[in-house]
Amino acid sequence: MLHCDALQYKPISIMTTPLDLNLLAANIKQWGLSLGFQQVGICDTDLSVEETKLQEWLDKQYHGEMAWMKRHGMMRARPNELLPGTLRVISVRMNYLPAKASFASTLNDAELGYISRYALGRDYHKLLRQRLKKLGEQIQNYCHDFEYQGVLNFRPFVDSAPIMERPLAAKAGLGWVGKHSLILNREAGSWFFLGELLINLPLPIDLPQKEQCGRCVACMTTCPTGAIIAPYTIDARRCISYLTIELEGIIPEEFRPLMGNRVYGCDDCQIICPWNRFSQLTDEDDFSPRAILHTPKLLDLFNWSEEKFLRITEGSAIRRIGYLRWLRNITVALGNAPYQYDIVLALQQKLGLNTMLDEHIHWAIEQQIIRRKTNTINVQTPQQKRLIRAITKGLPRDA
Repeated sequence: MLHCDALQYKPISIMTTPLDLNLLAANIKQWGLSLGFQQVGICDTDLSVEETKLQEWLDKQYHGEMAWMKRHGMMRARPNELLPGTLRVISVRMNYLPAKASFASTLNDAELGYISRYALGRDYHKLLRQRLKKLGEQIQNYCHDFEYQGVLNFRPFVDSAPIMERPLAAKAGLGWVGKHSLILNREAGSWFFLGELLINLPLPIDLPQKEQCGRCVACMTTCPTGAIIAPYTIDARRCISYLTIELEGIIPEEFRPLMGNRVYGCDDCQIICPWNRFSQLTDEDDFSPRAILHTPKLLDLFNWSEEKFLRITEGSAIRRIGYLRWLRNITVALGNAPYQYDIVLALQQKLGLNTMLDEHIHWAIEQQIIRRKTNTINVQTPQQKRLIRAITKGLPRDA
């Protein structure tokens, strides 16, 4: 007979494995690549040096009418204020340059509208944020399987949030900050989006890359409006991207002739950069150019109704500027185009929609009349001519 005391209960010992942060960091980089990012880096949250520079930049009013930059203050340089307890920032990049960038063919034709190449496809904000969220969830699930004391918190960010993504990307080893203030990578150039995942894990950090611009000032001398006022310093008030996207009111007259046919953003400082000879093309279908936006005729764009503008720009970064600013930008480009009776007629037909728009229409009509009287055909600036030659010679794939 079996005695009861012979039955001894032995509690099951649950084996737990400590969390290996070095292994986790390596896994994070692999997961990031699997999610479609081309590079993943990790850095700490110290932006004290950049915070001082940011305050000086704001004090000089270089942010123009971007009041939100001043409103957020130094939060931009303090990830801990965005997610309390943040210890590390996981920085990622994703290529966006399309297979047929058509830089020269568009910039060289004053009857076409040039749209910054990042905006030709679907708005990147939601896509990057969703991928970053998936990366955070993978990290969370992984940590659940190990002995980890505490609650794992993470928060994804793209550039619509108040965060200094470029200094963070540089700290995380994704590249260095070029003189045009964008991140440059020696294997990929600069045609990529950035995103960040704030996390409260003390992951090992990556080393920053060495700055490799040297004495090159191509971006500074090519900028149509002289917005790069010193190496690494942009006066946004002069930048065509600011003038066509962020500025809500009247574009200063001094900049209008210099804008050429750029109706949304400007890529000149990137196009001319020698490192972009090594740029990588995107493999994301969402970033493929919409045919109607790729090499569009200015008059076709100008004749869109507001309903058509909203329909075509659904899911596009362009939509955020609204119909009136869209017309304003195209009006300036039409003013810079060779004289056509159809241009003057189209401009006249839009008079009376809005006082701000009327200011630009009157200017554009005046430019058209001057061009007709002087029989001026060539309206390109010397800088634009040099840029187009550089594209044709150095970037035949993207010309």
